[in-house]
Amino acid sequence: MPTKANRLSQDPHKAAGPREKVLEIAIGREVRASRQSHDMTISDLAEATGLSAGMLSKIENGNISPSLTTLQELANALSVPITNFFRSFEEHRPAIHTKSGHGVDVERTGTRAGHQYNLLGHIGSNSTGVVVEPYLITLSDASDVFPSFQHDGMEMIYMLEGRVTYRHGGSLFDLEPGDTLFFDADAPHGPETLSELPARYLSVISYAQT
Repeated sequence: MPTKANRLSQDPHKAAGPREKVLEIAIGREVRASRQSHDMTISDLAEATGLSAGMLSKIENGNISPSLTTLQELANALSVPITNFFRSFEEHRPAIHTKSGHGVDVERTGTRAGHQYNLLGHIGSNSTGVVVEPYLITLSDASDVFPSFQHDGMEMIYMLEGRVTYRHGGSLFDLEPGDTLFFDADAPHGPETLSELPARYLSVISYAQT
């Protein structure tokens, strides 16, 4: 039984709900975000609009479909355009499917012969302000160990094949298939010893868009 301390704040497998409720959920999230940005409680907003706190709670939770008149009252009270409430519903949320063997070979600083970097996709310029780059990295030459990398953001490595000793700052981690390493990429990091080749691992790098 997980304790409160190690429960995730979100359930990644939670069902999104019926398709017809997606708009209501999107509107509710925007109403709540606008209210909170004004440091207003539901009671404050109820007083400003004349709507009941119970009604506002249902709107924010996506349980009901508010009328245009209600949305206009909310927009006036929150000093935002009514179109703000539809922003997240209309927002494009991309997904990239890369077939096996069809990733883009790229060169990164520090890459040498025998180290193959295959970019599996790239998503940036989204509402989160975060860029995400997933790589499939193949190491095939035991003599080719490169200096540590150091860059902005967070990185996650998932070992698929082979074995490497991976350095992060002053620590060394022996990675074998199924192992995961998640770290702040601002510290020097990279394969220190290639123990069993070929070695392959997924590397997912995320960083703030500049």
